[in-house]
Amino acid sequence: MSRYVFDFSDGNKDLKDLLGGKGANLAEMTRMGLPVPPGFTITTDACREYLHTGTLPSGLLREVEDHLRLVEARLGKRLGDIHEPLLLSVRSGGPFSMPGMMETILDIGLNDTTVLALAARSGDERFAWDSYRRLIQMFGRTVYGVPAELFEAGPGDTAALRDLVATYQKVFAEYTGRDFPQSPREQLYGAITAVFQSWNADRAVLYRRQERIPHDLGTAVNVQAMVFGNRGPRSGSGVAFTRDPATGRRGAYGDYLPDAQGEDVVAGIRNTLTLADLSRIDPASHVKLLSIMEKLEQRFRDLCDIEFTIEDGDLWMLQTRVGKRTPAAAFVIAAQLVDEGTITLDEAISRVTGDQLAHLMFPAFDLDAAPEPLTTAVAASPGAASGAIVFDSTAATAADGPVILVRHETNPDDLPGMIAAQGILTSRGGKTSHAAVVARGMGKTCVCGAEQAVVDPVAETLTVGTTVLHAGDVISIDGTTGHVYAGAVPVRSSSVVRFFEGELSPLGDPLLAAVQRLMTHAGHVARLAVHANADTAADARRARRFGATGIGLCRTEHMFLGPRRELVEHLILGDHESALAELLPLQRDDFTALLREMDGLPVTIRLIDPPLHEFLPSLEDLTARVAAAQAVGRDPGLDGLLLAAVRRMHEQNPMLGLRGVRLGLVVPGLFAMQVRAVAEAAAARVAAGGDPRPEIMVPLVGTVQELDVVRAEALEVLSRVEGAPPIPIGTMIEVPRAALTAGDIAHAADFFSFGTNDLTQMTWGFSRDDVEGAFFGRYLDLGVFTVSPFESLDTTGVGELVRTAVERGRATRPDLPTGVCGEHGGDPASIHFFHDVGLDYVSCSPYRIPIARLEAGRAAVTPATQPNGAAFGPTSTS
Repeated sequence: MSRYVFDFSDGNKDLKDLLGGKGANLAEMTRMGLPVPPGFTITTDACREYLHTGTLPSGLLREVEDHLRLVEARLGKRLGDIHEPLLLSVRSGGPFSMPGMMETILDIGLNDTTVLALAARSGDERFAWDSYRRLIQMFGRTVYGVPAELFEAGPGDTAALRDLVATYQKVFAEYTGRDFPQSPREQLYGAITAVFQSWNADRAVLYRRQERIPHDLGTAVNVQAMVFGNRGPRSGSGVAFTRDPATGRRGAYGDYLPDAQGEDVVAGIRNTLTLADLSRIDPASHVKLLSIMEKLEQRFRDLCDIEFTIEDGDLWMLQTRVGKRTPAAAFVIAAQLVDEGTITLDEAISRVTGDQLAHLMFPAFDLDAAPEPLTTAVAASPGAASGAIVFDSTAATAADGPVILVRHETNPDDLPGMIAAQGILTSRGGKTSHAAVVARGMGKTCVCGAEQAVVDPVAETLTVGTTVLHAGDVISIDGTTGHVYAGAVPVRSSSVVRFFEGELSPLGDPLLAAVQRLMTHAGHVARLAVHANADTAADARRARRFGATGIGLCRTEHMFLGPRRELVEHLILGDHESALAELLPLQRDDFTALLREMDGLPVTIRLIDPPLHEFLPSLEDLTARVAAAQAVGRDPGLDGLLLAAVRRMHEQNPMLGLRGVRLGLVVPGLFAMQVRAVAEAAAARVAAGGDPRPEIMVPLVGTVQELDVVRAEALEVLSRVEGAPPIPIGTMIEVPRAALTAGDIAHAADFFSFGTNDLTQMTWGFSRDDVEGAFFGRYLDLGVFTVSPFESLDTTGVGELVRTAVERGRATRPDLPTGVCGEHGGDPASIHFFHDVGLDYVSCSPYRIPIARLEAGRAAVTPATQPNGAAFGPTSTS
């Protein structure tokens, strides 16, 4: 028989898949002997069964009752008792942190009778009625969907709160058609069901899609005895971090609200006090809290995010988790923990990601060129963001350009707008508010607690002093300094980019020192090499500065644009000999420059692969020009010849037409000219004392016979160039048939390089230029995709073709070098897959090289996975 309920004393931190992160960590704190209010966790298994069947699993409520009796026995209170009522909280807690995305209900067990018992026992009527109104408010909204705005009236004195409870009960009855439930067990069971249902709430689904969390995990439910931070001046609630989640600096950071429950702190509805203020208000609790924070960081070996409540001077721990942090803090903390002997360097690089490094490479504001800030507030999540002001989520998602979402405070319903916005500015809240926590998790710039800013969402104005800004006006926010500026602010390259460029030293800079240290270790442990997609000497220089160990893709068709385009037109018109004669020295100079920049490193040169429509005037333009000439009796000249050629070669789908190897076989001498240019450039470099290592790649091969023909011609050309080094000839696997017949193609190929852009197009039957704007947005909304297959490799489909080609190619030629040169070569999740299937290198654009280097190292020290297989597999819509 399945077990669905675990007492906190039965679990541990390693059971997060079963107990959720919150439940597993409550169990761990209980095992550590920390002051945790007693309770129990309902497993994710129970949630999944409920979501599948629509009913609570058989035996679940019996288990709940058994564990409830244990809690009652420990505390000497009973749920619904008219003298010593036990009150409960019901909180969600999935395997991955989803701050604010699912539901919480507090004070379960209060009714018209037990509220009087709570008042008598506590000696505080106001506290009892305030707790009751919170229950009706949360229960009504969460379990019955009563709109939150119907509960807008605020608390007051005892009499006002008693009247407010009556008002809320009336609102509940009018909206639901029934009285607010007086049965504590009905409240409890309804709350459990509502938390299960909240797993599939729109905002939770959207958050999971944004964070690439699988949809089929389900949430656990934590049922716990209430402790109250709203019991007067000796009570309060807070959130604390064992290090600064924005910068990584050592020390305790956090927010505290006296006479408040935890929901008040994270909601950001009141500006909070600091932990230093707590040390003055309640020094004994402050000392206990610091001691517990140190123990938790030692146990979890990482930055911990802690929620706590103080009830009449007694400290209680309500939650801990490994805390979300900014990208800068992630690198700094990882390096610190290595220095402290807490983790190894292997663990350190597993705790940072390529996505975080990419964020650190975004431009920052040029503070020397910035105007005086309008105001300065809490720097909650670093970065530089400029955009038009919007005051609600709907406006943010509908905007055409970059926007800054401006709110009093954010709540989970603002998630779509937070995703759409470049940054978030709030007038209330601190580093632990909803806006700050979610923004840090998403890598969004955020400034919170701008008390001098008056936000009026009705009039759509933002007022700071005498400055009044309206919706649509541009503002800039700096999440590193907390500055808020009117208008756009100039930007400069980030310090991390300038470090990679060799402009800045890491000495004295904790972030740059951490980046250097972790990148160096990633390079030591990585098995995958990282090459660059580069077509010019300037790109090659940058790629080398950023750490590339070769060029994995030189797109020679890019060298035929501009003034050389006329020569391509001559080729198409049949003037092969003269056009090729003019192109040869130009190509030779191109390749010589590349080989000079990458001396001693491999340079893979792809023979020309242009869809011809990119090199010819459009059929419509030519037709109009020829018609205009003929209308006045003028000879259309070259336009007439081009029009005839374009009509003859016109293709409905040029991406599937005369390009790649097909063009080389149809246009005599084209590939031979390029091969000769490569060989002569290499010979020139050898003569100059260099160490050129060119490789020739044949594109779009679908059958070994195509490669045989091109290879024979290339070898004949190479044999006639004196002084050239050996030059391998390989192919680009970008046609599904090539992947499936890779065993045959390997007989004629010295290497394989996977062109995953075209391989994705052809496998899915998608034209990338057409479908991304046409229906991908709808596919993402429906959960068909959680990420575009052009952004992150479809490991379950396209990835299987890659795996098949590697296996079959190496069955023919065991030492066959393999790499990838599509843009997936710079995608973190895809790089782990390429490592797992045994590729030798990935190649990507120069600015993504540091990201690929880091991920190549991480792939070597983390378990073999297919990180985004669920993005395109059967679990993505469950």
